[in-house]
Amino acid sequence: MAENTEPRRELWMLGIKPGSGREETLSSYLEAGGYVCRLEQYENLEAGRPLGIVLDISPFSDDGWGTLLRIKTSPATRNIPVLPVFLSEKGKIGGVFPVAGFFALPIDEQYLQNRLAVYGLTEETETWDLQAMVVSRTGEEKLAKAVESFGFEIVKGYTGKEALALASIHPVYLVFATQMLSDMSAFELQERLRLDPYSSNTPLFVLLKDGMKDGEKLAMSREIAHLVRKKQLTCEEFLGCLRRKE
Repeated sequence: MAENTEPRRELWMLGIKPGSGREETLSSYLEAGGYVCRLEQYENLEAGRPLGIVLDISPFSDDGWGTLLRIKTSPATRNIPVLPVFLSEKGKIGGVFPVAGFFALPIDEQYLQNRLAVYGLTEETETWDLQAMVVSRTGEEKLAKAVESFGFEIVKGYTGKEALALASIHPVYLVFATQMLSDMSAFELQERLRLDPYSSNTPLFVLLKDGMKDGEKLAMSREIAHLVRKKQLTCEEFLGCLRRKE
């Protein structure tokens, strides 16, 4: 029998500067969960095609937000799942943000429809009256019209607090939120939605602004810092945020 030489698909760790040693705790946790992982660079992503990416988006990252945007704006890499994490300066894991996915703005309508179909989120629109919430300062009219054309009724929230209030009155089927709202980040919105039993399992997709400036990236990292624990997550807590291996 011929030997199977097909390489094993891996989880890649990105946003961590090589030689810093900040990946050691993250790597040990992933290996404890049975994952094959390695520290890599964005430039190798298209050829490597890992199973998924664990990405540091803390202020200590190697341009984590910029890397996320590059991944999600390239047709060659945008389907690769990304799990954002917050690593301390020494690499301790302070936060994990397992959102349903990311879409880059301006929205690609066909790609959006295809991805929602892959996630199985459009299967029930002809049978049930389902609502999708768009949370943004501007309302994201192009996105809203596209999602409406897929069979959803659109609910708009212009701040995180408004979105939370609307969801508590009438739970929605899925949520799209820009990465930074006037009063909170999309990650905080997800954390707070999870506290409500009616919205705890609602998929939330983060909308990424194109052309982020360095100051905006740093502000976003600092905005989510208050969601981070002072004590690092245990291995079990971290692995609980990853999908169970098939």
